Amino acid sequence: MANNTNETIEETTSLLDIQFNAAISVDCVIFGYDKHNLKVLLVKSDMPMYKDKYSLLGDLLKQDENTDQSAIRVLAKHTGLSGLYMEQVCTFSNVNRHPLGRVVTVAYYSLVQLNEGLEELVHHHPDLKWEKVSDIEDLAFDHLLVFNKCLKQLRYGLREKPIGFNLLPEKFTLKQLQNLYERVLDIEIDKRNFRRKLKSIDILMDVNENETDVSHRPAKLYSFDKIRYSSKKKKRFSFEM
Repeated sequence: MANNTNETIEETTSLLDIQFNAAISVDCVIFGYDKHNLKVLLVKSDMPMYKDKYSLLGDLLKQDENTDQSAIRVLAKHTGLSGLYMEQVCTFSNVNRHPLGRVVTVAYYSLVQLNEGLEELVHHHPDLKWEKVSDIEDLAFDHLLVFNKCLKQLRYGLREKPIGFNLLPEKFTLKQLQNLYERVLDIEIDKRNFRRKLKSIDILMDVNENETDVSHRPAKLYSFDKIRYSSKKKKRFSFEM
């Protein structure tokens, strides 16, 4: 018994002597949709080894916050918005992923409607830019891996949950909704099949209004019926198109 106690004391002492030389960060893939293209917000890297390259937006955790709180802070700082849809995706912990030392990062993605104010954001902050998802080929650090993982998670989520409505105005046309699915999923969808699917899942509300200020025949406007969806989601539910 005495030997076991001594061994326990020695193990505890050795643990107290350990110095932690790692940092934790969050990286945020901020997806924006402008009714035509899915984009992501990037920032120009300030590290010489990544000259002229862009990276995702992120930061190290502060002592008094968890990763969710840190991600919310990063989003608010760079978009001025709160209450955005946000989802934690996974952790990236490769030993040499950061040139300045050991940094483990937790990746999140968020969704925002790209209005005029957010588009203007890049004019006031020249290091920022909205880049079309389809044009992204390389990023600083391992951020291309992070971006691709989050994009894959977004596309999966769009088929399983009504998260796409976070990228649309409160009132939208069926064409706008179909365009969103086609742009995010990078596929073409048959109009009749799409509308048949929408009718079968029955989560839209006709708001008894039509488009205004359009050169073509005004289309009917709809909204996402959160109450109806909540009553259905206990069943097996899929937005697979």
